[in-house]
Amino acid sequence: MTNKKLDFRVDYKKLQIFEEFNTQDPKFPIVLSSPHSGTVFPKEFLDNVALTKDELRSSEDSFVSEIVMNASDAGIPLISMNIPRTFIDVNRDKIEIDESMFFDSPKNSDIAECRRCRVGLGIIHRVVYPNKNIYNGLLSHEEGMNRIKFVYEPYHKRLKQLVDKCVRKFGFCLLIDCHSMPSMICNFIDDDKKLSFCLCTLFDESCPTQVSEFLSKALEEYGHLVEFNRPYAGAYIAFNYCQPRKNIYTLQLEINRDLYMDEKTFEKKADFQIISKQICQSILRLGNFLLDFKK
Repeated sequence: MTNKKLDFRVDYKKLQIFEEFNTQDPKFPIVLSSPHSGTVFPKEFLDNVALTKDELRSSEDSFVSEIVMNASDAGIPLISMNIPRTFIDVNRDKIEIDESMFFDSPKNSDIAECRRCRVGLGIIHRVVYPNKNIYNGLLSHEEGMNRIKFVYEPYHKRLKQLVDKCVRKFGFCLLIDCHSMPSMICNFIDDDKKLSFCLCTLFDESCPTQVSEFLSKALEEYGHLVEFNRPYAGAYIAFNYCQPRKNIYTLQLEINRDLYMDEKTFEKKADFQIISKQICQSILRLGNFLLDFKK
């Protein structure tokens, strides 16, 4: 990255930050979140990056909100991010800021260096796989802070409202944070059968084992290989929203992209609807299980 100044501003008034579905009358004690499936790139951002849109999309959880939509339509609130994670990653903590990305960082910044920042994957990504720089210069600190104010914070404000509403109605809530994972990391267990799903529970800290095991068995009935906490154990949303003392639990669902899409062309596979139905039916079965779980 050069020291060139990329001093642009995004017009946030033109952006619809997220969409929400079926939030008025939830039928199950579940909230669905899809924080990384956004595809709406701000024009000002695209005009100032060093990569193509397809290169930027390599970090995207393509079609994930669409995959779980039928479960939402059956009565589960869904909030889906419209803005891509390469612009700002709402599954990071606000302190995960790489101050070296800005040409005018505050001299007395109290932002602590974090591991994700060091590898370019903080709240504002510096790179996409395989270590390609998103920018060929430095950003304005004001623009970075505006991304947090006008994109990050509204998403989390609404997600928290949906979780709190679920708790008020049912007495508890399971937040399922929905993601996809690259196929290249999904064949580390069995050479003959690739991993289909990873259920991330912060090593059994974010939700009762009965809950995660129920979902695992429901998915396995379709012939899928399911693992717990490998290759992922959970990220910011799973950790931050988990409050067992308030009966709020989280589970991060990771779906092997190769199940439903061509990762090079970003096109759906012929089995897309089948995979979607299997996932949605499993989530709805879990929803019915949860209705009795706390009785």
